[in-house]
Amino acid sequence: MSRDAAIAAAHALWDGGSYLERLRELVAVPTESQMPDRVGELQRYCDAVLGPMVRDIGFETLVLDNPEPGRGPVLLASRVEDPALPTVLVYGHGDVVRGEPARWRKGLDPWVVTVEGDKIYGRGVVDNKGQHLIAIEALRAVLATRGRLGFNAKVLVETGEEVGSPGIRAFLALHRDLCAADVFIGLDGPRQTTFMPEVKLGARGGVAFDLVCDLRDGSHHSGHWGGVLADPGFIVSHALATIVSPGGQILVPEWLPQHVPNSVRQACADIVFEDMPGLPEADPRWGEPGMSKAERIFAWTSVIVLASITGSPDAPVNAVAGTARARLQVRHTVDIDAARIVPALRDHLEARGFAQVQVQPVLERDAFPASRTDPDEPWVKVVVDSLTETAGRAPNVIPNSSGSNPSQIFKEELGTPVIWIPNSYAGCHQHGPDEHGLGSLLREGLGLMAGLWWDIGAGKVPGHPR
Repeated sequence: MSRDAAIAAAHALWDGGSYLERLRELVAVPTESQMPDRVGELQRYCDAVLGPMVRDIGFETLVLDNPEPGRGPVLLASRVEDPALPTVLVYGHGDVVRGEPARWRKGLDPWVVTVEGDKIYGRGVVDNKGQHLIAIEALRAVLATRGRLGFNAKVLVETGEEVGSPGIRAFLALHRDLCAADVFIGLDGPRQTTFMPEVKLGARGGVAFDLVCDLRDGSHHSGHWGGVLADPGFIVSHALATIVSPGGQILVPEWLPQHVPNSVRQACADIVFEDMPGLPEADPRWGEPGMSKAERIFAWTSVIVLASITGSPDAPVNAVAGTARARLQVRHTVDIDAARIVPALRDHLEARGFAQVQVQPVLERDAFPASRTDPDEPWVKVVVDSLTETAGRAPNVIPNSSGSNPSQIFKEELGTPVIWIPNSYAGCHQHGPDEHGLGSLLREGLGLMAGLWWDIGAGKVPGHPR
């Protein structure tokens, strides 16, 4: 009965094939939350597939309705060993993006786990079925070794993260006592490297909007009207040029953090990146001058043009278009007031003579707010110390994910620090065809999580839990 024995037991779940067999069961359920007709599959995932797996290790399970009609349920599994012990809320999401089987390589099926060397293919292998299975199976290993966890654990698996977690805030408000915990620990997303563990502490928020210049109905002959009618394509292009400099520097002051905490700057300074074959390299000449790659990704604001259109690009005609449109997306940290992003841009454009360019907010899905747990939070130290002991080297500590996740919803509703431990890598094709994980990282994750669960059960927790 030792820490090393628990880690060995977790590795044995991979080596003996039982982890992979459970993963096959999870991946086989087509839990595409973007498709309304899949709600029954989301229910089946919780009721008949994942639910029995957590009950098998001594958890009591509830499958609770989503407060938002037509959305998938939430599985909440609990194991309370002693109310005086700290409680960990383990998060995962059982839904996936569309499988798109026709786009997968020949011989691969999104709903069938396929092993090719170190690559484990299947929709959800890394996002997120395989990752929350790591947490559950590591709990299994500690229970088999110690006979108990030594802490209370709750496993919350929602089924709508890929569409913005609709209803999850209302769910937490409704079931706050059932979900109460001292710390939130989730497993999701890719790491910066394949050779060292990682801790992420939140997410950037996202705001999307359209720039629209709508001058007239229809188009008019370019020979008769070119040079006479204002061209909305050029007007939108000039408006875009006032937002970002030729070198990629953002020119809207209210979009930029006025202060970046020292703990965040230090965390960025310590981040190690790994260049992945087939992926682009960061352009050192683009973005905020004087900032490192890590600071530009994790501590600053970014804006991109997702799409733009004027006229009919697929069938151009000799005519002055009447309208032009560009869709932009801003990613921002907690240091920015998201509610001011669109109004600030309206003021910015009007001050530069672009009153005819409208700014229209876009909400394609429920938007996640920005979030960040301070790197100096005591629970972060618990996790970092544990991963360091298991891996033999300190993990990357990422102040907040560059993407989006529901961190802030849980922070606000439950009052817990939020910590993510990703077990994928940048080349995993997450959200695309041929999604896959690396068996070596999945196996390593089992050991890392078993070590962490062991340490928490051994009392290596902050002295004053919430």
